[in-house]
Amino acid sequence: MPTEPPARGNGTVAPTGQYFDRTPAVASDRRTVWLNLPGVSAQLATDRGVFAGDGIDPGTRYLLLERSGHLDVGPDAQLLDLGCGYGPIAVSMATWTAGPVAPTVWAVDVNDRALDLCRDNVAAAGLAGRVRVTRPEDVPAGIRFAEIWSNPPIRIGKAALHELLGTWLARLTDDGQAWLVVHKHLGSDSLVKWLTAEGHRAERHSSRMGYRLLRVTHG
Repeated sequence: MPTEPPARGNGTVAPTGQYFDRTPAVASDRRTVWLNLPGVSAQLATDRGVFAGDGIDPGTRYLLLERSGHLDVGPDAQLLDLGCGYGPIAVSMATWTAGPVAPTVWAVDVNDRALDLCRDNVAAAGLAGRVRVTRPEDVPAGIRFAEIWSNPPIRIGKAALHELLGTWLARLTDDGQAWLVVHKHLGSDSLVKWLTAEGHRAERHSSRMGYRLLRVTHG
């Protein structure tokens, strides 16, 4: 059984590629890691040139551990994994809401290699009918999300990050909520100030090892 290697910080990848590139420049070198959480045990394919390709990012793990057991939505709900990478959040959300009639999870990324990995991992977990893996522009405009979970791509730059979050937070349902995990040294506190200035209600839900888990709702 493959073991899960330690992650290398919040979103580090090989220096010759960026996880937010549409087509990573680095050569493919698939491997597997394990996602082990309460109620979730899945072997995930990963690769070079994607977010946290060496193992589940500690920020992502923190978000998932904090939200385990708290995803209470109706069967008609739409859920969003924003910046899905190879799919640990999408797989967890879909597993935790499994049932005869279950919500739809949208897994969105701009990295084509990550999307291929996520599709493979969702299928391997038996969740292909529950999770829709797609590029952002292919999500129908009318869909609103009850929950958005994200370890957002801080390294795309502040302006691009603000545009990304502004676009998707506007698609929360009236009573929807977003959960964002951001490291203190990568601007979590300034992000809260920006979100508040944009009219959202943003609060630090919890923190651990420098990571902040932020809860964002409509103001």
